[in-house]
Amino acid sequence: MPKIEDIRGNLTFFEVGSNFPFEIKRVHWIYDVPGDEERGGHALRHSHEVIIALSGSFDVEVFNGKDFDIFPLRRSYKALYVPNLCWRKLTNFSTNSLALIASSNFFDKTEYIYSIKELANDSEFKKKYGL
Repeated sequence: MPKIEDIRGNLTFFEVGSNFPFEIKRVHWIYDVPGDEERGGHALRHSHEVIIALSGSFDVEVFNGKDFDIFPLRRSYKALYVPNLCWRKLTNFSTNSLALIASSNFFDKTEYIYSIKELANDSEFKKKYGL
């Protein structure tokens, strides 16, 4: 994400069509998460997301069927793009952390895959990752 530094403070932004990978249909944020709790723990069938730590820090665990990675989000100008059919879980929340999630689709409970086993058996998932 662009970071414009100034003696008065820094400014970061995203613009759809310029430095953002999709048209935003939904934005939500997660906050007041106790340090030992987790959020997420799912994949989305069609939606793509961008996750940003606006304040504080947390980790995003991602699994795409082949690779498992942990991405620490510690700076408000760093963003993580999570494509559809990719497992994600947010962990290790610091005090006063604020996670902003921008999504390519509106909320739809049928979009969610809550078990890695179900995800691994999904035909679109297998096709996407060559499994």
